[in-house]
Amino acid sequence: MNIHEYQGKQLLARYGVAVLKGGVAYTPAEAIQVAKELGGPVWVVKSQIHAGGRGKGRFKGDESGKGGVRVVKAVDDVAAAADSMLGKILVTHQTGPAGKEVKRVYIEQGCDIRRELYLGMLIDRASSRVTIMASTEGGMEIEEVAAKHPEKILKVAIDPVQGFQQYHGRQLAFGLGLEGKQIGAAVKFMAAMYKAFIDLDCSIVEINPLVVTGDDQLIALDAKVNFDDNALFRQKEVEEMRDESEEDPAELEAARHSLNYIKLDGSIGCMVNGAGLAMATMDIIKLYGGEPANFLDVGGGATKERVTTAFKLILSDANVEGILVNIFGGIMRCDVIAEGVVAAAREVSLNVPLVVRLEGTNVELGKKIMAQSGLPIIAADNLADAAEKVVKAVKEAA
Repeated sequence: MNIHEYQGKQLLARYGVAVLKGGVAYTPAEAIQVAKELGGPVWVVKSQIHAGGRGKGRFKGDESGKGGVRVVKAVDDVAAAADSMLGKILVTHQTGPAGKEVKRVYIEQGCDIRRELYLGMLIDRASSRVTIMASTEGGMEIEEVAAKHPEKILKVAIDPVQGFQQYHGRQLAFGLGLEGKQIGAAVKFMAAMYKAFIDLDCSIVEINPLVVTGDDQLIALDAKVNFDDNALFRQKEVEEMRDESEEDPAELEAARHSLNYIKLDGSIGCMVNGAGLAMATMDIIKLYGGEPANFLDVGGGATKERVTTAFKLILSDANVEGILVNIFGGIMRCDVIAEGVVAAAREVSLNVPLVVRLEGTNVELGKKIMAQSGLPIIAADNLADAAEKVVKAVKEAA
């Protein structure tokens, strides 16, 4: 789960992570009020969307070329900046060409920036440890730094039993070229950030840029905080910060029915049981010249109703020109899948090719249900046969 920058800063500040004072606004009038409360002489007005690259982004229909983060020096300019952002569509390299509507802005104090650094924490799957990443190349995308200057990325893996120690912080601080009281500030900053990461069940905490100020303080100028969805049951306050308007409606609907769904850009919808089988299904569709429209895992114990919902989700995507259902029934019975597919196909008036491959528990009953349904379902003997048939059917229907 992702949250907005201002929400992330609110949480991190409770643990002692240094952030600037700021406030959120939903209207230009509220932006003026926040600016007056903060005091001047410099403010930064930031669009709040769940995407990076806001400063370099551009608003649809705005020919000024100004991005989603602006530095201003007058209260009236704060209102003008907020007015030009709120309700507008901001397009960044992470939103894609569709962009995202800005529904709130964050007004923050300005500060004296001497240096910009990068600091992040994430779970390293290879080592199963929280790993701190740091770089002198603050303000840049870390993926770009990794590709062009991998030697400029410092990494320290934290033993989960030992936890963060001061020598971890000093090692990174020295690597970043910090000196004097900056080192102590860095150690304190990282210790607070690590505690927040662990306590809040984070999956990523990224500060980019982490700035060194003129008086040798380290401050989080931006904050990206993501959380482990599986731990939200014990993070009620975090869960309440969820902004569903920033999420894909189909993915939200899928989550309500315990379905694992991710929308993709292709034209062949997939419904599969099991994440590994779902990925293999997407791979083989591409192998035969097609493009998957989604990742959809209905799980091992799905009901007829859940399968029906999954089918409707696939068809809610206007780009879907064909559907491949690939079920290997163990816990999941093939007859339950067949009943769900038939019910959904009748309810939505199926008008795209449907290829179904069933194998496993009650497979003959499942095939019988589909054969007697009267629907134009194309049966497949195996996964390769299914992929070949659905790609061919989509091309013939085009």
